[in-house]
Amino acid sequence: MRTSSGRAGLTAVAAVLALTACGASEPVPVAEAVSGGENATDYPLVVENCGESVTIEAAPQRVVSLDQGSTEILLALGLGDRLVGTASWTDPVLPELEEANASVPRLADNAPSYEVLLGADPDFVTASFGRHFREGGVVQRPRLAESGIDSYLSPTDCEGPLVINGGGTRTTPLEIDSLYQEIRELAEVFDVSARGEELVAELQQRADAATDRIEASDRTMAFWFADTKSPYVAGGLGSANLLATTVGAENVFADLDDDWPAVGWETVVERDPDVLVLGDLQRDRFPGDRLADKEEFLATDPLTSTMGAVQDEAYIALHGAEMNPSIRFVDALEKLADGLDQIEQAP
Repeated sequence: MRTSSGRAGLTAVAAVLALTACGASEPVPVAEAVSGGENATDYPLVVENCGESVTIEAAPQRVVSLDQGSTEILLALGLGDRLVGTASWTDPVLPELEEANASVPRLADNAPSYEVLLGADPDFVTASFGRHFREGGVVQRPRLAESGIDSYLSPTDCEGPLVINGGGTRTTPLEIDSLYQEIRELAEVFDVSARGEELVAELQQRADAATDRIEASDRTMAFWFADTKSPYVAGGLGSANLLATTVGAENVFADLDDDWPAVGWETVVERDPDVLVLGDLQRDRFPGDRLADKEEFLATDPLTSTMGAVQDEAYIALHGAEMNPSIRFVDALEKLADGLDQIEQAP
């Protein structure tokens, strides 16, 4: 059977944010952070961020976000009016954030050039993945600093000064607290700490509600992000593996350290996962980015079509942004909970 549940999203309307979960209670409005109040940011603010010490003199006014995950955090914090550019999208923006995102310029569907970034005239640049700040990426952080532009990298992509998607490899499993740290730190940078705390609380509530519906089982999973030639699958220390362990399942590639290593199909078939979690990417960067292409490949390829998960269509579809560290982590948990429940009940 093929299963993909609906997405419970994040709602941001002006300065009020409400998040709802499947079967959850009524939305809870976000409290306003008032400058000069109890939660006001004391500038200059020094943020120790992935091996860089960043001093923020005042709340940024012109922000470029180089990744969808970072963009959606800023939109969920009610900061759409500060965004002067976004980039690197795998999926449409969360429906509840469409209005806030409508007036934000998209600099590129993937990574923009340095010239395009500068053309947006930012005073602050944030990213989910360190590949943008490495040599050969968009721009290295010291060069931004020399231009008087502050920068921020998600702590989900680093271990101290070690940048994972900047050439490093994780040594410890990613924990959800790194995502909550990112939300809180960005909220403090922009002097909206109260909104950050409310967002974290709602995400935690939704995550608890999703996992409470699941009993730990011996189900095994493989997460296929993209590419039909050499599939990128989830390794054992990144965000997708965290999803698997949170719902009580086992990632069959948990022995691999890279977040998304490329493997051969013979290896996938040999490890024979009970469930295939398929990336439903709304882009065409690699063969098999889209869900329909993945399903067609699995069913028609002489090797993959022999797998039990393929014959039973034991699939759960997740958007690409839900497989990476982002506020969509809870959307992924909800879909996995629904999908596993349907698979368990299948004849």
